Amino acid sequence: MDRKTELKALQAALRAEHAAVYGYGVVGGRIGDERRAEARTAYDAHRARRDALRRTVRTLGAEPEPSAAAYALPFPVPDSAAAVRLAAELEDRVAGVYSDLVRATEGARRGTAAESLREAAVRAARWRGGSVAFPGLTERSRTSGDEAGATSPGA
Repeated sequence: MDRKTELKALQAALRAEHAAVYGYGVVGGRIGDERRAEARTAYDAHRARRDALRRTVRTLGAEPEPSAAAYALPFPVPDSAAAVRLAAELEDRVAGVYSDLVRATEGARRGTAAESLREAAVRAARWRGGSVAFPGLTERSRTSGDEAGATSPGA
């Protein structure tokens, strides 16, 4: 596997995880009590993935990309229903980035990327109440041109 391509995909996944952690902060502030624990679990999972990606990037001899001060949300989140939609959107975008990471890696890193893709797809399905046929692919086509998924302003 080309190290430069792998590192680029790892940094994109890291950017997506930074954005997901930020987004779940918003979700947590608006979500109803009945789904608050689910939002907290997802937030913690994204923080753990973010931290693992930072370590992996450092292991490859690069400096992990830092988090932005803020991220543009794809739509206003005034209430619990919008928070649920945002959570599903965050997971879709993360899944898209992990599908790229699966293609760019091999061995244990590919396995970890595939596991991350699966986890994001399952969380998206839970938030949405349904699933898509090929998680990470449909979402990726909707965000074409946005290399990092949820990380770009205005995304």
